[in-house]
Formats: sequence, structure tokens, C-alpha cells
Amino acid sequence: MRDPEGLYELNHDVVVPAGLPLIAALTGFADAGSGVSQLSEYFIDSVDHRVVATFDTDELFDYRARRPIIQFDQDHVSDYTPARLALYLGADEVGQPFLFLTGFEPDFQWERFSSAVIGLIDRFAVKTTTWMHAIPMPTPHTRPIGVTVSGNRVELIDSMSIWKPTTQAPATALHLVEFRLQKLDHPTAGFVLLVPHYLADTEYPDAAVTALESIGAATGLIFPTDRLREEGREFIAKIDEQLASNQELARLVSTLEERHDSYMAGNPLRSPLTDEAGELPSADEIAAELENFLAIRRDGEDGRPGFGLA
Repeated sequence: MRDPEGLYELNHDVVVPAGLPLIAALTGFADAGSGVSQLSEYFIDSVDHRVVATFDTDELFDYRARRPIIQFDQDHVSDYTPARLALYLGADEVGQPFLFLTGFEPDFQWERFSSAVIGLIDRFAVKTTTWMHAIPMPTPHTRPIGVTVSGNRVELIDSMSIWKPTTQAPATALHLVEFRLQKLDHPTAGFVLLVPHYLADTEYPDAAVTALESIGAATGLIFPTDRLREEGREFIAKIDEQLASNQELARLVSTLEERHDSYMAGNPLRSPLTDEAGELPSADEIAAELENFLAIRRDGEDGRPGFGLA
């Protein structure tokens, strides 16, 4: 394997204190409710930050699979937005410093990338590593978003992980980083947001709120969420309005509520996150359920604009 340090360029003008927490959120394979992308945007837009290290996009990014964006102005390209993956130094609401790794999930060289991240963790004597992922699950939007917690921070798993499956699932690059960090006994926690499957293709503000709350629990960092909570209330109001006019969808949500509440109460009924056989639904099965049960489309059937749930 080529030198992992060759994957990134350090900004030597930034002095990083030792012992900071690291937060990682990479967009790529799955991002239900845009939980990860909203979190990344929050850090970039709302947190004072400086670039610590920039990864080599040409080494890690598949341009044909995920096209960068251009701005076309009548007869010429006026702007180009390259894909970016970088490590930043930021500070929370009360000035506590932390590191955050955000941008695209690498398409290539996962082993080398994992070694590079672990090298940076070692270089800056990172105290803990926390990362975020979001997947669609058959849960109702009328209940708080739950999380599955992985890693070796038992106190977080015991207190916050509402679903602890034994299953096979497609990996992300940060799963590999977590796996390697566990071998080194580095304190690490991965949070998987369990987002209502019928909202998976939306930008669901509550997903970002839960992500920030989870990070706060893992790191002690403080982030204001008033704006996101207000956006979440407006979002839910629109969902509820559509529920009121769609009995089929209302019945689906009611069924999800009953299953969720039974599961959370310790009822021996099966988990609301599994099918009749107790298995985790596949992406195709979730898509089929959306097709069969959700009557909401981007253009509403009654002539009003739909809310884009399907």
C-alpha cells in the first residue's frame, strides 16, 4: 500500500491542540432524510472553522458516478464546484474546539484512506472519534428518531442504542475506520439515524437535530439547534396536513406507531424495524413498500403541489 500520507495535504498554518474529539460525516452510499449532508452543511455554514488537511479528490473520487456541478451561463461555463473532502478545526457554541472530517465518501482506496484517517488521529492525539450515518427504517415520523450505536463506547450503546441487530449490511468507508480503530482500542462511536422510510428522500430537519444531539452526548460539545427545530416543526406540519387528506398513508403511519410503541415498551412483539420473518428489509423491499403505500408524490393528485415524499 502506498504511503497514506500521500492522500492529503496538511495546512501547517493551523495549530491543532492535542486531545480533541473528532466528528466525521461523509456523504455517499446512504443518507436518509439528508441527515449526514445537513450535518455537514451545518458545520461548514454555522461553525467557525479552518482547514487542517485536504484530501486528494483525484485519488479518491469517481467522477463518472457522482458528477461535480457546473454553472452554465448562456454560452459558457461560468463556475465549477469540485468535490471536496477535508479535515477542519472548529469550535462549538461555547468555544470548545473539535475536529471534523466532512465531504464525499471515498469511492476508491478505502484501506489507504482508513490508514490516513487513523494517522491523522494519531498525529493530533484525538481523544474520541464519533461518526454519523443515516438509513431508512419503517418507523413513524410522530415518534423521536432513534439511533443504533456501534463501536466500543459501551456507555453510549447502553444508554442510546434502541436497536441492536445481528445482520449483514453494506459498509461505508467510516465503518472500516471504526473497525480499525476498535482494534487499536481508540474510543469510537458510530451513530446510525433510523429515519422514517417514507421521508428518506426528503431533507428532514429532525434528522439533523438528532445527529447534533447524538454528537453532543458523545463529545460534550454544544450546538444550537433552534433554527433546525423550527424548520422541523414546519416540515411536520406539512406532513400532517397531507396525512389528514390521505387515509391510506394515515393508516400506514398508525400501524408504524403501534409497532414502534409496542417495541419500545418491551412488548414481545417483533421489532418495528423488521419484516414478518424478523429480517431487516432490503432496499428493494423498502422501495416496494413506498410504491404500494405512499400516495404522496411530488405533484399531488388533487392538483396541489406534493411534498416530495416519494
